[in-house]
Amino acid sequence: MRLKVALLIFITTIFTQAAAADGSTNLVTIKDFSFNPQEITITRGETVRWENHEKRQYHSVWFEASGEEQPDYFFPDEFYERDFSEAGSFPYRCGPHPRMTGVVHVTE
Repeated sequence: MRLKVALLIFITTIFTQAAAADGSTNLVTIKDFSFNPQEITITRGETVRWENHEKRQYHSVWFEASGEEQPDYFFPDEFYERDFSEAGSFPYRCGPHPRMTGVVHVTE
């Protein structure tokens, strides 16, 4: 069973990196009340997509430190996307679940 899980994670990682390499969307999944990966590094101009893989729970991706208002929640099988046009580190959290945190690092 552990081998199957490890293989699934490996395949998912390979496909996610391949999609990101062509300048498209970088994926962060939400499952078991956590962002995976918790930190992601992208290049300026790329997009990050957060997908909710929970069974019943809604979440949000809130860049609170930047002074933005909390965005709408999104539910299982829904997603949220954001483009990053400036370099820097952008911490975020889930609005209804403040212990869920992550960081987007944007390089030139």
